Amino acid sequence: MSIYDQVEIEDMLFDADLQIYTYPCPCGDKFQISLLDLLDGSDVAVCPSCSLMIQVIFEPEDLESVATESVLQPVAVSA
Repeated sequence: MSIYDQVEIEDMLFDADLQIYTYPCPCGDKFQISLLDLLDGSDVAVCPSCSLMIQVIFEPEDLESVATESVLQPVAVSA
């Protein structure tokens, strides 16, 4: 697995509605990784438009406040 770059989680944007962290990709899209993936120990964010991947640098403590505010909240689904 080839990693394009390493990025601190503080430099990424968190979308509370989608529960994902994003970071700009050189191709014009965004690298994405879900909060649940991070909580499960994954640290690789992928770009859905190209083959690039980044390693997300974080400490588990960095996610505690986000997880307690976000993960336990129900998500409304409309049909």
